[in-house]
Amino acid sequence: MSDTAIIEIALHTMVVTLKLSAPILVTSLVVGFAISLFQSLTQIQEATLAFVPKLVAVGIALLLCGNWMMHTLVSFTNDLFAGVPALLG
Repeated sequence: MSDTAIIEIALHTMVVTLKLSAPILVTSLVVGFAISLFQSLTQIQEATLAFVPKLVAVGIALLLCGNWMMHTLVSFTNDLFAGVPALLG
């Protein structure tokens, strides 16, 4: 196993991780920004107000993107396991 193979696997792992976390993080960021904007406009300074909308939005994002996320993860894992014999010898 060469250094190049290890770096390639690590890079591919990080790319897959970014792809899988992007829908959840972007959804949470957008909803959090919208709630913060609403709170600043109405001067309601309640810390727990943003929790429930974020939770619902992330749940919806998981429902919408979950199938794609699972397919991407299974495909990555299959590719990784298929490449093990080439890495060992």
